[in-house]
This record gives sequence, structure tokens and C-alpha cells, in this order.
Amino acid sequence: MTSLPSADDRSIRDAHGSARVSPDWVRISYASAMALRFRSGRFTRPFDFGGINLLLNYDDGCLSDCGYCGLARSRAGAYEEKSFIRVEWPLVETDELIARMREREDKLSRLCISMVTHGRAFEDTMEISRKIRAEVKTPLSILVAPPVLNEGRLREMKHAGVDMIGIGVDAVTEALFHKTRTDVPKGGLDWNQYWDVVGLSREIFGPWKVNCHLLVGLGENDADLFGLFDSLASRQIFSYLFCFNAEPESRMADHQKSTIKRWRRVQLGKFLLEERGYGIDSFRFDGDGMLSAMKIDEAEVEKVVSEGMAFMTNGCPGEGGEPGCTRPMGSWRAAEEPRDYPWKPHGDDLAEIRAQLDLPEVIGDGGSYAQPTGRRVPPVAGRFAE
Repeated sequence: MTSLPSADDRSIRDAHGSARVSPDWVRISYASAMALRFRSGRFTRPFDFGGINLLLNYDDGCLSDCGYCGLARSRAGAYEEKSFIRVEWPLVETDELIARMREREDKLSRLCISMVTHGRAFEDTMEISRKIRAEVKTPLSILVAPPVLNEGRLREMKHAGVDMIGIGVDAVTEALFHKTRTDVPKGGLDWNQYWDVVGLSREIFGPWKVNCHLLVGLGENDADLFGLFDSLASRQIFSYLFCFNAEPESRMADHQKSTIKRWRRVQLGKFLLEERGYGIDSFRFDGDGMLSAMKIDEAEVEKVVSEGMAFMTNGCPGEGGEPGCTRPMGSWRAAEEPRDYPWKPHGDDLAEIRAQLDLPEVIGDGGSYAQPTGRRVPPVAGRFAE
């Protein structure tokens, strides 16, 4: 994604000194700003984009302090200067944003409001949600902040027309969650509270209407990841996969992201487990808990790789099951090798994916092959429905 220089809109205050904060103002992803003509620019490859991402904005920012996040409370710099997922999020007026979404609704596929940990976050999210639902019919998700929620508030979200709930669990084990999100200088998020909100959301919104964001590369092993994929699928909850990328000047700025080989194999294994129904016993892990073999027929693996859907962005679907939220460049930059594809990979993309997977290391060792269990995750987690 490339862009033209933009006007300086990062100031938290307008020319009269009034705070430009939510609910009257929100930040939007740069891709969303391009799609709605708040910014000029183009993607490195043309494709249909309609997933609009909103982020609440406050003068004192997010009050959590996650070690890997660009918005972390203790990260150096003023809040309006902080990046999120390593990119600029332009500040726009909420009413103007909704007007532009209404004008371009035929091109939109999914809307998402990302909350932050803040005392006003719930009330402001509800006000913005109701305004959107009054004007725009595109399905609406909320990436929630569990510290400010309870059962009643989740029910209020559903009553307001919210379609899906996302929970940014990120760290896939309790130990990692504590290390990166609880035992931090100005944080203190609670693992059990996050999972309580997952359970309440599943009860209130129903099957396949809840998703957990899981971050690859914080220090977990593959056995931890696959175990959680399996557990969530058994509860009819989506797993959405994200790749750790170091935010400059964050506490994890020097932490290395996962290798492309590991990332591709996790993507492939997750897809086979969730959308082809292979059980957890179809995967083998070494003494360090890293994936060492897939006990799955080579022809089945080749079919999945050739389809390419396993390597697309995980995100909430559009109304018809098509890719909805695709977060272009959320995990990589134009000068880097793609991590997840906002388009369906083909041709040279697939050749590169095969080379990155190095499948002979993990497939075709002559072992017994597990058969699909019959359980399936709906093929709507940001990929094309079959």
C-alpha cells in the first residue's frame, strides 16, 4: 500500500482547542481512509476492499499497557503520535465517516469498531453503533475491551444491532498473557476476565458469531496454538490469526516475529483442523511443542494449498460469507513477503507459499493418516464460501 502525503490531522484538539475525541471523532485504518476517500493512495495490487475499521480515540488514550502494542500506555510519545499495527490511523469526524459509508455502502463488506480500555469506551461505542445502524446496513462487528464489559452490556450491544463480537486474547497461554498484559508497568489485564467475556459473548450472540484474536510469535509453541484452535472450534467460536510485528519503542521492540515457514505451517494446519475437519491427533509436535508432522494425505494437503484460502486473512465475513474484514498490510509491508493475503492467492503467490511451507519436511512420512472428524468451521472466516 502506498499513499500520498496527508494533511496533519493527528492533533487531538481542533483550532479552537476542543478535544477531538470519541464518540464525535474516531480513528480509521489507512486502508479504510483510502476506500472512503479521506486519503489518496493505492494498494500494491488491485482488489476489492470493503472492510472499514474504526478505533476509539481519547486524549489520554488506551489505559492498558500491553507489551507488544503500539497504543500501550507506557510507550514513549504522545497518544496522537502512536501507531497501531505499525501504520497511521487518520482521525476523522464520526458523522462524516458514516455519511461516506452510506454513500459507498454497495462496496462495503464489514464494519468493525475497536474499543480501547477507557472509562467512556462502552457508552461511546454504543452511541457510534446506533448511529451506524441507523444509516448503514453493512454487518457490524465490535472488537471489545473486556475490562469495561459485563453481561448486560453485551446484551445491549446485540440489541443495538451488533452482528459479531471479537475478543483480542492475543496471548494463547495464561503464562504469556500475564507476562505481556498483566504483569506490566501500567496494566493489569485479567486472563480469567477475558475468557469470561468469551463465554458470555458465545451465550448471547450464538454459534460462529464470536471470534478470538490470537497472536503468533509472542513466545508460544505450536501445540499451544493448535490446542486453542481445537478448543474454540468445539465451542463454535472462530479463531482469527494475527502475526506479531514489533512496534518501535514498545517493550517488545526487539522481539523477533515468527519465521515465514512456521507462520505458513500454522496457517495450513489451522485450516485443515477447522475447515477440513481433521482432529488434533492428525498433528505431531516435537519436544519443544513445535509442529513436526501432519498425518494427513498428501493429496488433501495439495488440494488445500492449491485453493489458497488457508493463507488468506482471518477476519469477519461479509453478509454472504465472502471475505469481509481483510486488513490489507496489517501483517506485512509492501517491501516484505506477504503474511496473510487480502485477496485469493494464485499463480506466483501459490508458488511462493509452497516454497515457504517446505512440506516434504512434515508431510508424506509414511505414517497412518487420520480421517476428517466430520466437524467443520463454516468457510466464512474471511475466506470465500464454497
